[in-house]
Amino acid sequence: MELTGHVLTPEGLRPGQLIFGERIEGFRPGPAPLRYLLPGFIDLHVHGGGGADAMEGERAVRALARFHARHGTTALLATTVTAPEDDLARALAGIEAARKARGPGEARVLGAHLEGPWVSPGRLGAQPPFARPADLEEARRLLAAGRVRVVTLAPEVEGALAAVRFLTEQGVRVQLGHTAGTFEDAQAALEAGASGFTHFFNAMTGLHHRSPGVVAAGLLFARFAEVVADGLHVAPAAVRLLLKNVPGAYVVTDAVAAAGMPDGGYPLGRHRVEKRGEGVFLPDGTLAGSTLTMDRALKNLVAWGLDLAEASARLSRLPAAYLGLTDRGTLAPGRLADIVVLSEELEVEEVYVEGERVHP
Repeated sequence: MELTGHVLTPEGLRPGQLIFGERIEGFRPGPAPLRYLLPGFIDLHVHGGGGADAMEGERAVRALARFHARHGTTALLATTVTAPEDDLARALAGIEAARKARGPGEARVLGAHLEGPWVSPGRLGAQPPFARPADLEEARRLLAAGRVRVVTLAPEVEGALAAVRFLTEQGVRVQLGHTAGTFEDAQAALEAGASGFTHFFNAMTGLHHRSPGVVAAGLLFARFAEVVADGLHVAPAAVRLLLKNVPGAYVVTDAVAAAGMPDGGYPLGRHRVEKRGEGVFLPDGTLAGSTLTMDRALKNLVAWGLDLAEASARLSRLPAAYLGLTDRGTLAPGRLADIVVLSEELEVEEVYVEGERVHP
């Protein structure tokens, strides 16, 4: 197959034709209409979308994968919330079934992001109230239930550092989040092997000149961190501060079932959350995930001053690098043909997952 446009190759935006099957075969330079061919977006933190919540099982995971594929996401980590172990095991089994066999029209499910349950009960944000100390036996059981690629935990909870070391040894990326910890707690977890930060700035101790907090540890030491670029979770200036200080900072949606749906109530694990306009909230007004999609995140970054190549990298190349993926994230020969075609106005025109046209 061939697509024409301004192709974001590893050498930069170049007009011409992209030739591909399941994988990218090559690039042929030449005149092309002013539209953009970018690597498919990779979302490493997404709970739901289109009315479906990852905690509900395989059918819901497949539904959210189809919803986000229509917005340019070609690979994702289905993300759980803090819950009783039985609930998490069932959710992981559903995610694993979707991971093992991608269905028509779906983004590729790469595995699970386990957000909690080893987080601070004082920094739950919208997490259901099932926080508990880190337990290596529970960790072993959950890893056996499905392919867990990322775990979010709070570095100050009991057993956290042992869990960081164990999970890292198993090849899991450990992120710090939903934490009331100190700068020193975060530094100790990074030294133990933690490699990222979850929805940076949100649900973590902030920066104060006499109490620098987890935010300062991230700005000083992090190579990677995720951020929700919806303009609600983090102000644009704070997003730019993060991108300036953390070279591998990348964008996630943190989208929940309400994404793409009308205002009303939707599930988030055992919580019920309310979509009002572009936001999702608990009854007390706490932000409860987002309605963001990756195509909107790209437009936001460009509107906030990033050029298209850097904005694309924050949604594709850098999340791929964080997970150690060598077959996605750039449009280069031999890589999987995960492609987003955007109009001059950055509206999604076509999406391909591993060479399959999934939208429209």
